[in-house]
Amino acid sequence: MNLLNTVLLMAPPSGQAGDQSPLPTFLMMGAIILVFWLFMIRPQAKKAKDQKKYIENMQKGDRVVTIAGIHGKINKVNDDGTIDLETSPGSYIKIEKSAISLEWTQNINKPAAAEKK
Repeated sequence: MNLLNTVLLMAPPSGQAGDQSPLPTFLMMGAIILVFWLFMIRPQAKKAKDQKKYIENMQKGDRVVTIAGIHGKINKVNDDGTIDLETSPGSYIKIEKSAISLEWTQNINKPAAAEKK
């Protein structure tokens, strides 16, 4: 017997196809949702949590990069959710704390952390 005959013998008769249980379909849909949550939603939520924690712990003197790519040093952390950023000596801009990029800030601070060791 070849493979085609085996597959045809295992297939349900054409009149009984509607009698199958929907359980495998529900299990497959559940598995797809689980994989989607594990690989898409959970990492994004973790990244947002880390960003929020970083923004809450910013201090004067920290070197940061904004989401617009502006590099600077924090001169003052204000109570209204903003910071005064020194972009060059004597030049200050006021920006929202949420405009700080955690990823880019960590990248510019890696070389400084390596020099301190």
